[in-house]
Amino acid sequence: MTIHQQLYINGAWRTPLSPGLIDVLSASTEDVIGRIPESSPADVDQAAEAARQAFEGPWGETTAAERADWIEKLAGALKDRLKTVALTIAEEVGTPITMSASIQAGLPVMVTDSYAKLIREAKLEEEIGNSLIVREPVGVVGAITPWNYPLHQIMAKVAPALAAGCTVVLKPSEVAPMNAFLLAEACESIGLPAGVFNIVSGYGPVVGEAIATHPLVDMVSFTGSLRAGRRVMALAADTIKRVTLELGGKSANVILDDAPLDKAVSVGVKNAMLNSGQTCSAWTRMIVPRSRQDEAVEIARQTIAGLKVGDPLDPSTKLGPLVSAAQRARVEGYIAAGKSEGARLVAGGGRPAGLDRGYFVEPSVFADVQAKMTIAQEEIFGPILSILPYDTEQEAIAIANDSIYGLAGGVWSADAERALRVARKIRTGQVDINGGRFNALAPFGGYKQSGTGRELGRFGLEEYLQVKSIAR
Repeated sequence: MTIHQQLYINGAWRTPLSPGLIDVLSASTEDVIGRIPESSPADVDQAAEAARQAFEGPWGETTAAERADWIEKLAGALKDRLKTVALTIAEEVGTPITMSASIQAGLPVMVTDSYAKLIREAKLEEEIGNSLIVREPVGVVGAITPWNYPLHQIMAKVAPALAAGCTVVLKPSEVAPMNAFLLAEACESIGLPAGVFNIVSGYGPVVGEAIATHPLVDMVSFTGSLRAGRRVMALAADTIKRVTLELGGKSANVILDDAPLDKAVSVGVKNAMLNSGQTCSAWTRMIVPRSRQDEAVEIARQTIAGLKVGDPLDPSTKLGPLVSAAQRARVEGYIAAGKSEGARLVAGGGRPAGLDRGYFVEPSVFADVQAKMTIAQEEIFGPILSILPYDTEQEAIAIANDSIYGLAGGVWSADAERALRVARKIRTGQVDINGGRFNALAPFGGYKQSGTGRELGRFGLEEYLQVKSIAR
């Protein structure tokens, strides 16, 4: 068990002003694997003051090239901790170790490294007529991050913020916080200037709300639930903070009638089940031609059968547990809702045999799902796929857009131009055509109630910059 009794504030480990500790549980064993401080608003005060002093002091005087050097050092320090990060997140979240190594540990290093290059190449000044246009850092950033891809979501905020010249106060998810303390250790190991990065752990209604309302915090970047995002936005409005929100999705995978069905369905199933369905951009609605629904169901069944559910530390495991008992209860509630509303359960629906400890749920597939059913409208955040039949291309597009969310999606067709035409009509922040690969330099974010703002690449950097016009 790892016990953190101190917070990382102003470049040093400090005893929090609040004495409480929060237990961190293993998703696969339900055992306590660590403890972290339960911070108070007074701890947030200290972190915000340290961040403000650093922003107005030495960090505010750094050049883009100097910040790029620091970010490269931080990427290197995270790379040195790859195995530890992968194991930590596999235990906290339940992500299978092979996936944890590549995505949970590897991707944050890639993202961090990308911002060293981006800030070196960024055009922070330009002439427009008689005005000099200058892009300057927003200031102190409050970052509030989730548990599903914890370190990736942290670095998607921290790296561009530091590159822009901002300083950061981070509140990681109390469900999976141990990886954030590894990041603090990495910052300490490279000698990152005091106050540039600060961590205050604790609960959202206490620590998160203190960050969102703090007068020394200029911007809040939040990733999490729609409900919590609404709360953050409302709280930040009192001080007119800049706010970026990534609030989840109910993404559609549109399989057109000329698509390669075997590949489209099997890739779609694996996408929906990634990280046991605890992925905001997962294609949780599979939209298929009505005449081919039975074929799609059979391919989905076979694909599910090939996904081993089990111990996340076993390299052969493809699906681990859900993150918590509360999350499992939520997912099981949606399975019950799908049945009661008339959807046809064609795979899964229960708890896996032989896995009595841990928050496991069978990967599940519903067919004959109607667009207005609960399981087709609400974000479940578990290994549940809904298959919705359609009769025409226009109906497929209408079903895809029949959601309050607009984060991601997929389109499959043998005709690339047709796929692109349909992709343009889907109101989401990103669409993959025929299984297009993830691009860490492309903007990530959503339309509608999936949020505001973008992360990753130069678009993510721009969120942390503001524009000044100097007329001459």
